[in-house]
Amino acid sequence: MRFATLGALCLISAAYPAVFPASAQRSAMVPSSSPLPQALSYADLVDLAEHAPLVANVRIRNIIALKPEQAPGVAPGHRRLFMEADVIGLIRGEGGISPSVAYLYDAPLDARGKPPKLKKAQLILFAHAGARPGDIQLIAPDAQIPATPDSVARVKAVLSSLVAPDAPPRILGLGDAFHVAGTIAGEGETQIFLRTENGDPVSLSILRRPGQPPRWAVALGEIVDEAARPPEPGSLLWYRLACALPPTLPASSVRSLPVLDAEAARADYAVVVQALGPCGRTRKAG
Repeated sequence: MRFATLGALCLISAAYPAVFPASAQRSAMVPSSSPLPQALSYADLVDLAEHAPLVANVRIRNIIALKPEQAPGVAPGHRRLFMEADVIGLIRGEGGISPSVAYLYDAPLDARGKPPKLKKAQLILFAHAGARPGDIQLIAPDAQIPATPDSVARVKAVLSSLVAPDAPPRILGLGDAFHVAGTIAGEGETQIFLRTENGDPVSLSILRRPGQPPRWAVALGEIVDEAARPPEPGSLLWYRLACALPPTLPASSVRSLPVLDAEAARADYAVVVQALGPCGRTRKAG
C-alpha cells in the first residue's frame, strides 16, 4: 500500500511546479538551523488557515527522499520528500481524515546538503485532500509548522474567528471617501467606505477636534455609532485592515471632493494606516 501511494504521489510530483511555482518554492527556504518556522505571526497563521480546507495535527512516521527523476521542478537547495504521518487530531476538515496521511514536501537542505530530521516530529499541516483516500497536498511549500501546545491553540483560535457569525469580510480595496469640515479650525470628520468580498458594508471614520488627537473607528454595518472602535491588534478585523488596505488613499476615492477636503481625507486616512501598523507577515511563500 505504501508503494502504491508513493507511486500516485510521484505522479502528482510531475505537476507540483504548476501548483507551487519555482519562485514560491525558492522563497520557502528557511535557515538551516531552523528547518521549520518556529513562530509565525498572526497574519501568517491567518494566511495559512484561511486557505486550508484541511488542518491536522500529525506525527511523522516515515520519510522517503525521492530521486531527482521522480521530482521534477524542485528548487535549488531543496529535496522532495514523501512523508507519511499518523493523525493525532483533526483541527479543521468537514469531510474527516484518514488515520494516516501521505504527502510531498520540498525540504530545504542544510549546509551539508541534508534535509531536516523530521521523523517523529509533531506538525500542523495546512492542506487539501488529494485524489486518493489518505493523500493530501500542502497548500503552500511551507504549510507545515511545529505542533506545540501554543501553536495548536493559536491555530484553533484563528480558525474559530474565521467561522464566527460576526467574522469581518475580506477587504478588496477602498471605495469613496467623504470629508466634512467643522465650524472651527482643526475640526472635521472623514468617512471612508471599503469594498468587501461579500458586499457587506465596512467603513472607517476619523474625527478631529481642536486640541485633541484624532480619533478613528471601524464600523461593520450601515451606521457608525458610538460603539464603533479601532480593532484590537492581532484580531481578525485588524488583520483584514492592516493586511489589505493600501498605504495611501487613492485618487479614485477622493475624485469628487474639493481639493482641501481631499487633502484632509488623505491626512485622516494616514492616521488609520499609522495606527494599524504593519501587517507583520514573515512568510514569503505563497
